Amino acid sequence: MRGQMLWFNETKNHGFIMTDDGERLRVAGESFAAGQRPQRRCARQVVTFGVDVKDGRRRAENVVFEPEVAQRRARTRRRGFS
Repeated sequence: MRGQMLWFNETKNHGFIMTDDGERLRVAGESFAAGQRPQRRCARQVVTFGVDVKDGRRRAENVVFEPEVAQRRARTRRRGFS
């Protein structure tokens, strides 16, 4: 699945992700794959993840941050004035 980080509290070691389907899922610090963890502000960072059910609640697992792609800037056209 895909979604965006809403927030992550390093002290409490958990946060939330909003899925592309509009579902809000809890994510624990140990649920990030390959030791990746949010650094400082992580809101709106795109992530991919799996969903696991624990104690009857859905949670994000194996969360991976997608690399940020720099947006291309539009080229301006020069028009000659005669």
